[in-house]
Amino acid sequence: PPPPAVERSAAGPGLWYEKASPGDRRLGRVATIARSRKFRDRHGKVLLEGQRLIRDALEAGAVPQALFFSTVGHLRELPQAPLKRASLVKVKFEDIKSWSDLVTPQGLIGIFSKPDHAKMSYPAAQLASSLPVVLICDNIRDPGNLGTILRSAAGAGCEKVLLTKGCVDPWEPKVLRAGMGAHFRVPIVANLDWESVPSNLPAGVRVCVADNKDPGAQAETEPVSQGADTPGSASGNTKAPVKPKPKDGEGMEGVCAPELAAQYYYENWIQTPVAIVVGGETHGLSPDALHLAASTGGKRLVIPVVPGVDSLNSAVAAAVVLFEGKRQLLRGRHKQEDERQKFPVV
Repeated sequence: PPPPAVERSAAGPGLWYEKASPGDRRLGRVATIARSRKFRDRHGKVLLEGQRLIRDALEAGAVPQALFFSTVGHLRELPQAPLKRASLVKVKFEDIKSWSDLVTPQGLIGIFSKPDHAKMSYPAAQLASSLPVVLICDNIRDPGNLGTILRSAAGAGCEKVLLTKGCVDPWEPKVLRAGMGAHFRVPIVANLDWESVPSNLPAGVRVCVADNKDPGAQAETEPVSQGADTPGSASGNTKAPVKPKPKDGEGMEGVCAPELAAQYYYENWIQTPVAIVVGGETHGLSPDALHLAASTGGKRLVIPVVPGVDSLNSAVAAAVVLFEGKRQLLRGRHKQEDERQKFPVV
């Protein structure tokens, strides 16, 4: 049978949309894209939901293919120029609600070409606040954790985020929800083999690791006291490195993994440029991460916790270390500015 006649209406200057007819299955196909990583990878499409996320994507240069909306007002709040290239379909709110993953759906779902970090235009304020820090995610498999980590990376001003194979897909709906727009504020390079990680890092980088399987428990019970300052003393003094004990049965293959010098995360460790590896929830840091850190002269950054507490959540560990790194970098910059004011160059 011939397809039903399409009713088209104007949504503004140069914008036309169609009203979905009963039995229109396009929104159902949208849900397939959202739930299947294989489909997303094969067809190069991702699903974005909600006013803020879609607006952030459009402003960053992501390419919309189709937008499903329940009221024309949703379109008027978005950048208009990119919408002229997309298929705009008005559907009933009940249809969006039945396919939505949100607790309180907003009535706006978009299909976009999978964004390429090299083609994105990130916000000027984000670029102006960027720091020479790269975050490497190692086997982060929980979607909520990865989204929160990306949000912290954007908030701290990371230069970019690298995701190794074994991490959850950053374009999964739960990751997008937890990221709160971070996907369009910081470059994300996903699905990397460890062999290709170094080529995505700046020259001369030092790679440090924050192990969420808590090497800090030993550091806390065995404080460094060989003539060094106590942990509460003024920062800037280097302590003798803490050597964590080998850990068995934690996916690290302790026999072949190199032993890294360790220090408290709040001591000075910033040496630009720097990369920070955050290990996954189940297995912690992989041997590959430890080998990369060892080959660059990196350290294990210890977040001391109360004895008996198993480990910190990956997202919490990432936030603690990233914002401490930001604090150290900014403090160093302020010191340099103060020195220049004391001794002006003639």
